[in-house]
Amino acid sequence: MADPALDPLAEHVWRSRYRYADGGEEAENGPADTLARVAGAVAAVERDPAAWASRFRSLMAGFRFLPGGRILANAGTQRTSTLLNCFVMGPIEDSLAGIFEALKEAALTLQQGGGVGYDFSTLRPRGVAARSSGAVAAGPVAWMRLWDEACATVTAGQPRGGAMMATLRVDHPDVLEFAAAKRAGGALERFNLSVAVTDAFLSAVDAGASWPLSFPPPQPHARERVPAMRRELAARALWQAIGEEAAATAEPGVLFLDTLERENNLRWCERLAATNPCGEAPLPPYGACDLGSLNLPAFILDPFGPRSRLDGEALAEAARDAVRLLDDVLDIARYPLTRQREAATSTRRIGLGLTGLGDALAMLGLRYDSAEGRDWAASTMERIKLAAYAASVDLAMEKGPFPAWEREPYLESAFIRRLPPEQRDRLARHGIRNSHLLAIAPAGSISLLAGNVSPGLEPIPARVQRRRLEAPSGDEVDFETEDRAWAMFRRLHQAGASDVFIEAREVAVADQLAMQACLQPHVDGAISKTVALPEAATGQDAAATFREAHRLGLKGCTVYRPGTVRGEAITAAGCARCVPD
Repeated sequence: MADPALDPLAEHVWRSRYRYADGGEEAENGPADTLARVAGAVAAVERDPAAWASRFRSLMAGFRFLPGGRILANAGTQRTSTLLNCFVMGPIEDSLAGIFEALKEAALTLQQGGGVGYDFSTLRPRGVAARSSGAVAAGPVAWMRLWDEACATVTAGQPRGGAMMATLRVDHPDVLEFAAAKRAGGALERFNLSVAVTDAFLSAVDAGASWPLSFPPPQPHARERVPAMRRELAARALWQAIGEEAAATAEPGVLFLDTLERENNLRWCERLAATNPCGEAPLPPYGACDLGSLNLPAFILDPFGPRSRLDGEALAEAARDAVRLLDDVLDIARYPLTRQREAATSTRRIGLGLTGLGDALAMLGLRYDSAEGRDWAASTMERIKLAAYAASVDLAMEKGPFPAWEREPYLESAFIRRLPPEQRDRLARHGIRNSHLLAIAPAGSISLLAGNVSPGLEPIPARVQRRRLEAPSGDEVDFETEDRAWAMFRRLHQAGASDVFIEAREVAVADQLAMQACLQPHVDGAISKTVALPEAATGQDAAATFREAHRLGLKGCTVYRPGTVRGEAITAAGCARCVPD
């Protein structure tokens, strides 16, 4: 397989993040060597490893499919790092021993390269006294600072650093402190924050009602009874405060708990309270992200030409092979904790998504903010969904359904009920290999590796961009680069421009939400998207954006206003809240 030509930025990303050079003779000479290593390692669990290694190499050729960054960096190497991008950790027991056990599990996971998500709602509020010792509780935010320091320590020197997500329920008494936790410069730098919002709370906001903040929530693991704490405040005041903090600091985002539950394929046997650090994977305790992205521009025929179109059959075939590759990853992956292996292999969740959507639309002559662009995006995601579910049923026929499979409750879940009848019939007869199949990740670094295609479902950040990346030495390196589709357009059309090259800063908030909303019905996981607000946006604007996201059926929402996040990696673009792949 010939090496794809790399521009200086892609070369830097490959060398600093994905190239394996341990031992002089095994040093990889180009991305083709990297992809061949990954293909061989993943195919090793197949009955015919050589045949599947060849097929997986073809799948990844030309960066048509991009496995998650940990898979690219670590599959087939002697490194002890995990292949799975992120994990949601187990419940934190509200005791000193329980807290430090949870911290230990986080440290072990972060050390092996996995990001972590935690629900801190099980911890008693600041100021509540313990019955046994009389000590006064520090509260969730204080404990999060300990996590933040531990993350910095155990991930020092890692090329990607550490990433964490913290959620707190909207009825926890410390929710206001949590929402404001990033006001201080440098506070909780390794955390993303999301308030877990319920439908009942939003109804109270709409009604102008009061809202109870109470503790404890249900805590089956608690070792001691905690003195009850309850107070009330105006729901609208709390909602406005969350919006003010989001507008000021890009934190917190919101997570819509009841939407997560309604749309969970396994709602009968698990509860979702947290996500991975970037938000595209709502997971049960000890669940893992097994991610990969189909590079849409690689499937556009005659780009910018009179017959520009999607090669739909090739995309569907790639989706089918990508499902198999990601399913195999679960069997070769290293898991920091035994419970993580058990959770991953019992449901066999994977997260197949897309990247380069903004570029693909431009190649087809469609504006990102147009109804036609959204229709194309939705139909393309639907094509990926149908191919992925068909492939997973085929795998169930060959290798067996996921161990936690139960026919009747699975078929009654909301997402599965929306599948075409013929797919539901096949599911009923044969089961399915993977409980969940789809997620749209930020795909940050892997999109740079593919020649700087627009990341994930985001619009084109800017035609010409300045990107700041960290070198292995720890120094920052600046690159001035062009968006891949824009560079291709300029080569084909020496003069002139096109209004299809709408940049992220030009896409209205309503159109950003509408794009995410048109894709979500075809994604059984979630979608990582940061809504870029105008610089003049207020807290009320942020709160209204969150409210509209809920109305549209999204599973969560984050916002960004220019000037609120330090150290932006991309100029002239919205800022993602998570560490790139």
